[in-house]
Amino acid sequence: MTKKIFPYVLILLLTAPVLGNAQCRAFTKNKCMPLLEGYVQNDNYNSALLVPGDEAEVLLTFYANKEYRLIVANNPVLPDVEWEILDTNNDLIYASKQNTTGAKNSFDFKMSSTQQLIVRVRVPKEESVIPHEGCVVIMSGYKEAK
Repeated sequence: MTKKIFPYVLILLLTAPVLGNAQCRAFTKNKCMPLLEGYVQNDNYNSALLVPGDEAEVLLTFYANKEYRLIVANNPVLPDVEWEILDTNNDLIYASKQNTTGAKNSFDFKMSSTQQLIVRVRVPKEESVIPHEGCVVIMSGYKEAK
């Protein structure tokens, strides 16, 4: 019996990352891309499958004399993620949980000099018996500064 099941389990384990990546691509295309309206999408986007309690960070480069919109969005199976933008000295520039007005999943800003910024994302822990895995996307768009 075990010999009959093993090939199916092996196929499932090998295809799980591909299916997760497809889930993130579809979520990005349908839910995140429209939030960049009016901005040119940066060709790079960062996505990951996370569970409650996970934290991730990415280092992004932003160029002088451009206006940016940074999007951090998560699949609805996860609680709303908390995210921060920090400079390379770990000085806080923006924190989503301190934003009491406006959109919680985007931040618009203008760069006066080229620099790298850290985007740190946390998925709050849940009291759920079965933790759900969901896609979290970080992406940005730009336009020439006025």
